[in-house]
Amino acid sequence: MVVLPVLFLLGSLFSCGRVEADSTTAEMLKEAALQWKGPLTCNKWDCNCTFTQQRGCCCAANELYGLEDETFMRMKHLWLRIAALNSRVMMLTDGAKIAFKATIDPSIGVNEGCFGPFNINVPIPYGIVSLNDGYGYNRNLGTFTAPCAGVYVFSITVYSSVTKEDRLYHKVQLMKNMMTVGSVWENNREDNEDSATQIVVVELRKGDQVYAVLMSGRKLCSSLQFNIFTGYILYPYTDDTSPYPDYSK
Repeated sequence: MVVLPVLFLLGSLFSCGRVEADSTTAEMLKEAALQWKGPLTCNKWDCNCTFTQQRGCCCAANELYGLEDETFMRMKHLWLRIAALNSRVMMLTDGAKIAFKATIDPSIGVNEGCFGPFNINVPIPYGIVSLNDGYGYNRNLGTFTAPCAGVYVFSITVYSSVTKEDRLYHKVQLMKNMMTVGSVWENNREDNEDSATQIVVVELRKGDQVYAVLMSGRKLCSSLQFNIFTGYILYPYTDDTSPYPDYSK
């Protein structure tokens, strides 16, 4: 029975493909394969199909159809994953374009060019905006509102200068919503001029607000444009990342 598989194989090759037989032996093998009336050696299924001249092809039909279906499903699954990856990349790259820089407008200074003092804590209006990618900063309120959840970096530079007869007396706090996350202050009679910078890293949900306030009874004087408020996103959180991970685990 070793001859039968060879006969059926050659019969299928000759009938399914365009192979020109140049010898009498090949023609005889072909005819023998096509005239075989017994069961097919592949024994995959009942090959009672209309293609009586392609019996070898009938044996492989089920496997070919199954391979086509499996390939199609894999291609569909791959396309869906590529589309999801593309959406995720777009979200991450769009979320990365968030940064701002703003300074105090010197024209708001009164009483020898000072902002303050006030009897309540007052948000500082950094009205001169030189950068506002993502449009998260509101110059009218002096407030940054997070366009998306993520980890952000903020800094405040506080500058004040007074006459020799006066004293430096200021305190600026950086706020996240209503919680203090940073502070810069000065209260002495030895210096007439002082500058300091505070930098903080803060986790924000979408819609959280960050701003700076001048504490009640304090004041910033002279060259108010040296007071700077900046911020940018370090990295955004994706959909499957918790806005506030539990670092204790």
